[in-house]
Amino acid sequence: MKFIKSLYLNNFFFYVLAGIVGLFVCAFIFPNIYDAVWFGVLILITFLGLDILLLYLTKTGFEADRITPEKLSNGDLNPINLVLKNHYTFSVSVKIIDEIPFQFQVRDFKIIKTLKASEQKEIGYDLRPTERGEYYFGYLNIYVSSPLRLISRRFIFNNDQMVPTYPSYIQLRKYDLLAFSNNLFQYGIKKIRRIGHTMEFEQIKEYVQGDDLRTINWKATAKKNALMVNQFQDEKSQSVYMAIDKGRVMQMPFDGLSLLDYAINSTLVLSNVILKKQDKAGLFSFSKKVENRVFAEKRGSQMQKILETLYNIKTDFFESDYSRLYVDIKKNINQRSLIILYTNFETMDGLNRQLPYLKGIAKNHLLVVVFFQNTELNSIINKKTDTIQEVYDKVIAEKFMFEKRLIANELKKYGIHSVLTQPENLTLDAINKYLEIKARGIL
Repeated sequence: MKFIKSLYLNNFFFYVLAGIVGLFVCAFIFPNIYDAVWFGVLILITFLGLDILLLYLTKTGFEADRITPEKLSNGDLNPINLVLKNHYTFSVSVKIIDEIPFQFQVRDFKIIKTLKASEQKEIGYDLRPTERGEYYFGYLNIYVSSPLRLISRRFIFNNDQMVPTYPSYIQLRKYDLLAFSNNLFQYGIKKIRRIGHTMEFEQIKEYVQGDDLRTINWKATAKKNALMVNQFQDEKSQSVYMAIDKGRVMQMPFDGLSLLDYAINSTLVLSNVILKKQDKAGLFSFSKKVENRVFAEKRGSQMQKILETLYNIKTDFFESDYSRLYVDIKKNINQRSLIILYTNFETMDGLNRQLPYLKGIAKNHLLVVVFFQNTELNSIINKKTDTIQEVYDKVIAEKFMFEKRLIANELKKYGIHSVLTQPENLTLDAINKYLEIKARGIL
């Protein structure tokens, strides 16, 4: 029974069989070829038996293993490697059908390779998950054919392999250097104009070219008889909280990911930068209530705690209650902190409903509201219009884009900082804003 389940007839066998059937039909017209056709049938059966012997005489003719990361990174390309080992003494054709998790909805996954005798080969493919959670791989099916190509023998490996998908930890390595420099030009972002610095004194040192002339210490210069400057460092141990709105406004998808997942990925990377800058990073999410709370600290285990909390954020995308957010911040965050709020406002009416609570938070804390441009509207705005309906669509799209800029200006009137960003640029823009606030010393 096991033998029958693992044996598959290849297309080549059916092509040959179809040719023989065609010859039998011709034999009715040309009786002289009838015996020759039967001889062809015997040859086919002989080669079929030989093909079975070649593939089944060796018990472990082929081995394969699927190597996956310990966890997948949400929204990024994750490498999946397959290690193939051919133990046969002849070259084989291999068809690989990997049962990848149902979340990817891939129905036609197939890789075809050729391995020489006793060859080992490693191949790979990439998967890009778009939601957090557990991803179960099914069977790794390997169909091996000999040079005769009449049948395939199926080998099965690696059933029920589970890999969790976490927020985009791959971006942590990509943006790690931003924690040590305010120069973002190598990432395509403008260099921050340093308006001032915090007054946390570090040391007096000799002047070198490039030092700020305004920091010259004239008393030390006179005593040393050489130019001396005061050196300052960014103030450390400041509390920074990321507040993630997980209400219905964050349900909108862009490039497969929801705005909520973009915010979660950005929070993970920004938390790493904050901790590398010796500040305290914390977070919480809110919708109908405030939850997933991590208090701002800078312990060694803080990043792991933040990663696990972000992984477990779940929502039904209810209407967000900003009054609960205001009360919770007033109750639980006593020290003046930087609060980076990830949310989305589409209209001025939507902002005006929540503005009293935002102003209340901004009285005691430095509030930065991060919200999103609807990049899908760009295709409508840039499209050449030919009909009246297309003109109407373009005007409405431009109105929505303009209203986003009005929202940013309205927040600015009340001393609330804002970041209007495209989803794909969210992480860089959030880091840039945090470093700008540090450089200006306004927290």
